[in-house]
Amino acid sequence: MKREKLVDIMLTILSVAAFLGGLWMVFFYAPREATMGDVQRIFYFHVASAWVGFFGFFITFLGSIGYLITTKRQWDILAFSSAEIGLSFISMTLVTGMLWAKPVWGTYWTWEPRLTISAVQWLLYVAYVMLRGSVLSPEREARFAAVYGIAAFVTVPLSWFAIRWWRSIHPLVISGEGMAMSATMRYTLFLALGTFTLLYATLLRQRIQLEKAKDELANLRLQVES
Repeated sequence: MKREKLVDIMLTILSVAAFLGGLWMVFFYAPREATMGDVQRIFYFHVASAWVGFFGFFITFLGSIGYLITTKRQWDILAFSSAEIGLSFISMTLVTGMLWAKPVWGTYWTWEPRLTISAVQWLLYVAYVMLRGSVLSPEREARFAAVYGIAAFVTVPLSWFAIRWWRSIHPLVISGEGMAMSATMRYTLFLALGTFTLLYATLLRQRIQLEKAKDELANLRLQVES
């Protein structure tokens, strides 16, 4: 127990330190983008949160498969916890994207392919989180959620390939099309990606512990009632 507490504390300290370092790089180290100006700094938060959101949904996908194969509660906890955190980061992606789009595109939202898929994805995972607990049988709920989590994951590769398959005004960040990135911009982006991934790991660990504590409390109530 002490070891777990120590790991939690270390992860939290590392997350805070990395986040502060990332903020410094975004606002003071990375140069001002020539065309968009300072509003381009939203880009680092936008891309990093999108990456972690996708990664969170991928872990939900793996956890869902693991549960269907083994029916072990630990896989269900992993899938559910990661979906909640992934949804939080994808919500941040949508908000930062709209804040960035307004001064650049002249509108907060346009129904181009990637944004449309992103909206559908957000709604699907909101439904996933809301539907948890709506089924009376925990086993049936876990099976239904596992199938849903696997099916909903199709939105991740669709979102990734949308701007490669269909005509889109959304820039290709990885290939560098639409926005030239200097070396300092790339370093800042890499740190942002690492920082948000570390934050995801910290939150996931704590969310899993919370779900396990919830199970322990439910078992204690059953023992008292019996």
